[in-house]
Amino acid sequence: MADTAREAGSPPSTASEHGQYPEKGTVQSSQLAASDTASSRSEPRPHLHAKTFLAVFAICVIYFVQIYNVVGSGAQTNTIAITLGNGSTAGGVWLSSSIAIGTAVLSPIFSQSADYWGRRWFLVLSTLIGAVGSIIVARATSMNMAIAGFAITSISYGAQPLLHAVSSEVLPRRYRSWGQAADLVANGLGGVTALLCSGAFSRTSNVPSEGFRNYWYLGTGLFLLATVLCFVFYNPPQTERERSFSFSEKLGKLDWVGYFLLTSGIVLFCIGLSWSENPFPWSDAHVSATFGVGMALIIALAVYETFFKKDGMFHHGLFKNRNFPIVLVCLFCEGLAFFGANNYFAFQVGILYESDALLVSTRYSIAMFVSLFSAVATGMYCAHYKRVRWITVASFCIFVAFFACMSTSGVGTNNEVWGYPVLLGTALGMSLCVLVTVAQLSTPPELIAIASGLVIGLRSLGGSVGLAIYNALLNGAMGHLGDNIAKAVLPLGLPPQSVGPLIGALADHHEELIPKIEGVTPQIIGAGVEALKETFATGFRRVWIAASCFVALAAILACFLKEEGKEFNMRIDNPIEKEEELYSDVERAHA
Repeated sequence: MADTAREAGSPPSTASEHGQYPEKGTVQSSQLAASDTASSRSEPRPHLHAKTFLAVFAICVIYFVQIYNVVGSGAQTNTIAITLGNGSTAGGVWLSSSIAIGTAVLSPIFSQSADYWGRRWFLVLSTLIGAVGSIIVARATSMNMAIAGFAITSISYGAQPLLHAVSSEVLPRRYRSWGQAADLVANGLGGVTALLCSGAFSRTSNVPSEGFRNYWYLGTGLFLLATVLCFVFYNPPQTERERSFSFSEKLGKLDWVGYFLLTSGIVLFCIGLSWSENPFPWSDAHVSATFGVGMALIIALAVYETFFKKDGMFHHGLFKNRNFPIVLVCLFCEGLAFFGANNYFAFQVGILYESDALLVSTRYSIAMFVSLFSAVATGMYCAHYKRVRWITVASFCIFVAFFACMSTSGVGTNNEVWGYPVLLGTALGMSLCVLVTVAQLSTPPELIAIASGLVIGLRSLGGSVGLAIYNALLNGAMGHLGDNIAKAVLPLGLPPQSVGPLIGALADHHEELIPKIEGVTPQIIGAGVEALKETFATGFRRVWIAASCFVALAAILACFLKEEGKEFNMRIDNPIEKEEELYSDVERAHA
């Protein structure tokens, strides 16, 4: 079989003769990088041209619009739920959860399939589908329609691992952290744009707002722009694996049993968690049976992938280096952290501190803005010093600090909460940049797409599990809302028959009904609103404490990462330029 790396354009001195799978004789990356031990200057240095940088740019634009959509789903959750749910926030958690579940389920499937059919069309078509989902959200007339729109946009996130894979594999391995930093700069810019646009389109003190429609009309245009740019600028040559098998042979190599167990297990697991205390208790069959069947399917998946399918989406060749399983657990926890902050930070600010949606978004945008600089700094650090362990530990320690600070926040900490997003942004930019880099450098080159699929899939699984847990914790606290409001207003003279209507008006954000309630006075309204905020503050505190425990676990595990300095070499695993374009005659002779 021809050498895939050399055929794609790797330098003769670093390309290896290997098959398409590790079991067919993969040469370890440490052997390929042996000559790099003394000095990376002895390696031939590829001259990258506009073709490579434009491809990375197109990938970054896709990342930009994906983050624009997912951040909007969190920032606009309350607005969409109240506007389309007739004052109720029920179902709001599914706006973000549908994206998280779609990413977790589709990432391994897209990643493994892209090895046989190529990356390009998975990126182009899935991004186009994102535009379809966005227009459905923009035109939604009910919560069910909005959730369906987000479920369709979630298909585009199945290609998110390919974004990380392409950004790395077209660049020299030494500069992979730069590729990941570029993705995260796009991530930060997308987040800032999302938050500012979200606030601007829904800038009203009256929570029901149609502004979210303009937000997703813009999102539709961004998805279409990203589709066109990817189609034009990313056109890699076919790999040997794409040419070597027929269509039926490619289908036969996919992990269909694993896909079924993964999809059904995650969906049932998350539905069971989300129903906990919303509206069913754990003893109800809706929760216990659904959750139990989901757990059983996930356990069956683990058994199947461990003992029966060694070359599936959990390819055993990925786990020969201890760094990879550590990274998976750390990214699971990072997903819990990101989706928790994405859904509940702006939620808390909007409930406790600000009535202006633009100011709510501005506070969260601080985190996204800071993440730009921390991602670039992390990319520079990893590329220059070839170190990954302690910067990973530091990123999760900063996460712990952020969630610890948020757990102490309440109604009276308005000013302090302006500063906490700096910690969040620093941790976000650092953690994802270094963890994806470590995962990709710790796996065989031909498994980079599958590795990226598991990395992003586990991150999104962490997000979907986290959202279900956080939702249950918040709902548990909100179950005491009626009692808390009653205790606050009855001593002030509110007639007992007016307590129920007041609780309903406050809980469902029907402020216009409050003055019409019998016996209500400004003092009673103030006490009721204060009780509402304190109840929410208790629920948010539970969320932040839970999140801090998860990231503390990741900080401990990150201490066991081993350094992979020898892997930071000048090899390009899957360039999109031809060898003669990358290396001059002098460099070829030197090699």
